[in-house]
Amino acid sequence: MDVIPLIPGLHFLRFPIGHAYLWQDTDGLTLIDTSATGSAPQIAEAIRGLGHHPSDLRRLVLTHFHEDHVGSAAEIARWGEVTVHAHRADAPVIRGHEEGPLPELTDWERPLLERIQAQAPPRTPEPVRVDRELEDGDVLDFGGGARAVSAPGHTPGSVALHLPGPRVLFTGDTVARLSDGQVTLGLFNVDRRQAIDSFQRQAALDTDIACFGHGEPLTHDAAATLRTTAEHLRE
Repeated sequence: MDVIPLIPGLHFLRFPIGHAYLWQDTDGLTLIDTSATGSAPQIAEAIRGLGHHPSDLRRLVLTHFHEDHVGSAAEIARWGEVTVHAHRADAPVIRGHEEGPLPELTDWERPLLERIQAQAPPRTPEPVRVDRELEDGDVLDFGGGARAVSAPGHTPGSVALHLPGPRVLFTGDTVARLSDGQVTLGLFNVDRRQAIDSFQRQAALDTDIACFGHGEPLTHDAAATLRTTAEHLRE
């Protein structure tokens, strides 16, 4: 895992699959996603390397229920006074009370998913408590007032986070960035039409930095790139 500063107070935790992001406020830390099962020790090491302690974590926000984002959440939630946030629609799956719906794969996505699963078979993460179920427009107490943006389509309860002050957007897997730098709709969606609508909604936000669950963040004028991709998705 690599720890990469993006702006003061924001670090990108780059994992081979399923990135996480760490935000620092004066009252403690906020973690967005946890990568896969077994990632907690690396995240704890990153926190210590930045001069903090894992018990300084105050908020854990899960963008959706997939294992490469919630895999280490149960362990991290036990670090101390951590409030776990997730969207209402994905919360039952994250808690282990329900099975999540499978994606509706396009013809070209099916062999890609098979290759990914052959390299790292999907695992069922440990159930995670969810302390706060998010709804669209809810304000979270970090980053000067982060706002939850309901973004269904990848999963029913996918949620993005928009920080209007620093103009940062955390998209989870609703948006992705390929190795060549191209920004695209996230893959493996349960409802592609809904996912496109969610992409377009995020593209309309005032965003300078966009942080994705897969792919390198956009660190300048992200809104322009998101809007260009949104236009292509309308075609």
